Amino acid sequence: MKIQEVIVVEGRDDTAKIKQAVDADTIETNGSAIDEPTLERIKHAQAKRGVIIFTDPDFPGERIRRIVQQQIPGCKHAFMPKDEAKGSNGLGVEHATKQAIREALESVYELRQTSFQPIEWRPYLLEYGLVGGAHAKPRREHLGERLKIGYANAKQLEKRLNMFQITVDEFESVMDEILKEERQQS
Repeated sequence: MKIQEVIVVEGRDDTAKIKQAVDADTIETNGSAIDEPTLERIKHAQAKRGVIIFTDPDFPGERIRRIVQQQIPGCKHAFMPKDEAKGSNGLGVEHATKQAIREALESVYELRQTSFQPIEWRPYLLEYGLVGGAHAKPRREHLGERLKIGYANAKQLEKRLNMFQITVDEFESVMDEILKEERQQS
């Protein structure tokens, strides 16, 4: 599988693992301390070939994703569920299987060029039990996996649902499936 865009990753172990799974070029941020020359390389790559941000599903990875997205709008996003990125000594893309990496890169989010109007998500998050309560965190994890937007806390989830232009119908359809599965398990 050949990837046209340049993939932004955190480190060289991520690059090595991605190159085992797909034919792609990467730019390494060398952790969450992204310097200006690295941001300039990413900006140049975005202008020439496009960029896919593919960081670890943890706080530092999300911080890097946020910094790059703010500095270089229009990047695509690939997400790895936490359970597919767990290794014996940590959490990260470098611990994922080749198949999990390919699946994440096949499900890249590209922002649609439409007149999408941001949605006030708070009532929906409350209605579906995604804020507070014992089931909120696992439900957000399942929702993030199914929508391919990664795990987020409630505040981040609202932003991400709008950023990736998720419609209410898409959201409710996935949440209905999650709730149905919960009822079947109890």
